[in-house]
Amino acid sequence: MFHRFSSLAASAAALALVATAASAQTTLRWGHYLADSEYLQVEKDFAAAVAERTDGRVNIEITYSGGLGAGNEILTLAGRGAIDMASVVPGYYADQLLFWRAYQIPFVFDTPRQAMEISAQAYEDLPYFQEELDKFNVEFLFHQPLGAYYLTGPDENCDSVAALEGKKLRSFGADIPKAHEAIGAVPVSVGVGDVYEALQRGSLDYSFLNRGNILANRLYEPGPYSCGPVMAIAGHLIVINKDVLADLSDEDRAVVLEEAAKANEAYIGAIDAIEEEAGEQIVAAGGTIKPFPDAELAKWKETAPDLLQNWVEDMEGRGLAEEANETADYWRSKIAGES
Repeated sequence: MFHRFSSLAASAAALALVATAASAQTTLRWGHYLADSEYLQVEKDFAAAVAERTDGRVNIEITYSGGLGAGNEILTLAGRGAIDMASVVPGYYADQLLFWRAYQIPFVFDTPRQAMEISAQAYEDLPYFQEELDKFNVEFLFHQPLGAYYLTGPDENCDSVAALEGKKLRSFGADIPKAHEAIGAVPVSVGVGDVYEALQRGSLDYSFLNRGNILANRLYEPGPYSCGPVMAIAGHLIVINKDVLADLSDEDRAVVLEEAAKANEAYIGAIDAIEEEAGEQIVAAGGTIKPFPDAELAKWKETAPDLLQNWVEDMEGRGLAEEANETADYWRSKIAGES
């Protein structure tokens, strides 16, 4: 009788442990460098979908505006496990994300959609992008597109190359400053969250951001004039710590990856409409959007060096000639095939 009750007690304890494990919750801390806005709705929808499909076993908490680390810190923080997920701007890690940074080279891609579609294809076909993230102990989830970039400031004369000479332009990364310097402008590194004040104080003459971020940061207030589009690049990466992802159950890990793929597709499909709506809201709030004429953009591109080839040459100096040439040739073939 004693053994029978002992067996029953052991069985009950085992069932309790199983029930506890099944109901265990994981909260993933996601560090974001941007302020919360409707422009990030796809990322918020991703987090909500994961929580819903896992019945609350995996919850994702997004902390905005650098609350879990600055934009140039959160990649390493995620890799070390100080946070679980991060939205990473490749240009902020120009000497570490050597391949991913190339998605933010000016005058390579014609449209944000093209940049995103080629990014998705290259990630599947070339190993270098995954290998680069492996060094940081993070896994790629999805890529955020950026709308085409506009110059935003208090002076309406932002629609010609000549007028930009000597002007202080918001810049970042290793390659965008080269495009600015090519026309005699002065590149100034300013984080997104500091652009508003920089325009107010005059430490910037023009911001350099897409319409979604112009709207989200109310840059039309200190800078009522926006001229563009000027360039198309891809945006930030959403990554997760590899150990954290591996620790999820097979079922929950599959959900995270499936919803990440859906988010990537949703971003590609929504970018044009999001940016157009942002432009309408900027105008409704009192801003003015002026076209940057095709002829002026052609002058800018002619004046600038071949920045993709510059990247290849830089990579050759780092001992990565074969990999860089393969990547650049891959992109060129994809772009030529679309034109």
